[in-house]
Amino acid sequence: EHVRAGGVYTLDYYVDLGKQLVNELGAHVLCVKDMAGLLTPADSTTLIGALRAALPDTPLHVHTHDTAGTGVASMLAAARAGADAVDAAVDAMSGVTSQPSLGALLACADADPDLTINIDHGDVTALSEYWDVVRTHYAPFE
Repeated sequence: EHVRAGGVYTLDYYVDLGKQLVNELGAHVLCVKDMAGLLTPADSTTLIGALRAALPDTPLHVHTHDTAGTGVASMLAAARAGADAVDAAVDAMSGVTSQPSLGALLACADADPDLTINIDHGDVTALSEYWDVVRTHYAPFE
């Protein structure tokens, strides 16, 4: 009932699992972890929107990797759909197998009147510049 052909779980499966974790097992926060980085913006909207509707008082946290290159757009979609927290990485350490770019996420959120992120761009730039230098020391291992 919760699995489509090919072994893909349905939206109802994830919503029911979220409700079970919160209502029966006492979870205080629900985190969606997309460890493969395959969550698309449309799927983020659908999944987070459904979880928000089913669990209006539960904090929702979304974690992804930027494997497919859609991490920034997916995290923006998750935030618009009701996520309380989304993960990102400083620009110098972001992308591909890491989290989406925090700098890009902030720049996009600035253009959206419905999103408020209280992070200073200058602080993010300074952190990214620091890690950009540190990362060069590890370049032979990448």
